[in-house]
Amino acid sequence: MPTSQVVLVTGVSSGIGRAAAELFTQRGCTVYGSVRDLQKAAPIPGVILLEMDVRDEASVQQAVQRILEASSRIDVLVNNAGGSLLGAIEETSVAEAQALFDTNVFGALRTIRAVLPQMRAQRAGRIVNVSSVLGFLPAPYMGLYSASKHAVEGMSETLDHEVRHLGIRVVLVEPSYTKTHLDQNAPQVSGRILAYDTARGTASQTIVKQVQNAPAPSTVAATIVEAALGRWQMRRTPKGEATLLSKLRRFLPAPLVDASLRKSFGLS
Repeated sequence: MPTSQVVLVTGVSSGIGRAAAELFTQRGCTVYGSVRDLQKAAPIPGVILLEMDVRDEASVQQAVQRILEASSRIDVLVNNAGGSLLGAIEETSVAEAQALFDTNVFGALRTIRAVLPQMRAQRAGRIVNVSSVLGFLPAPYMGLYSASKHAVEGMSETLDHEVRHLGIRVVLVEPSYTKTHLDQNAPQVSGRILAYDTARGTASQTIVKQVQNAPAPSTVAATIVEAALGRWQMRRTPKGEATLLSKLRRFLPAPLVDASLRKSFGLS
C-alpha cells in the first residue's frame, strides 16, 4: 500500500493515538485525528483534528463526512480510542460494563460502519483495530476490559473475512503494558467487596509497576503504522513483552500459562 494515504486515527489527544498520528504524517499521509473536545486538545503538527465522540453515532457520521468532503476518500481507519476499568467481575455493575463496551467495542463498530461505504466504493482500505494482549489472555481484576478486547478480536477477524473480496483488510494490533495515562490512571469500579480487597490491591500495584517500566507509546505507534501501510498480517504485536506473551499463549500448555499469569499478578 503506498504511503500517500488518507488516514483517520481515533483518540489522538495523548498516548498511542497521538504518537501514531505523528508517525503517519512523517510517512507522508494526510492524517485526521479525532478528539472528544477540540477546545482542550493540544495541536499536533501536520494532523487535522476533528471533534468526534465514538460513543455517539451522529458525531461519528458527521466527522467521517467532513473528511470525505475535504479529501474524497479514507484509506486507513485506526480504531485507537478506548477506555479501561479495574475491579473484580462481581464488583462491576452492568452500567459500568456497558459504558466500557460502548467505547471499546461499539465505538469501533460505529467508526467501521461509517467508513466502510467509501472503502467499498473505492475497493480499497485498511482497518486497524487496537486490541491488547488481553484480547487473547485473561487478566485478574481487568475482566471486563479483557472481555471488551476479546470482543474486538472476534469482530475484527470476522470482518476481515467479510470484506477482503472488496479490497479491504482488517488488522489487529495487540500491545502489552504501555506508558500511557490510560494504563496509569485506569478507573476503578465503584462497588467494592471486602473479600477482593487484598488481591485487587496486589493486582493494581502490579499493573502500576509494569506501566512504569513499559515502553513508550511510540513503540506501539510504529507497529500500528506498519500494520496500516505494510504487508497485511492479521495480528501484529509490538516487539518485546507483547510478542513473548503471544508465543507463550500459543505454544505453552494451558496450566503453565495459568500458573505464570497468577504469579505475574502476585496471586496465590
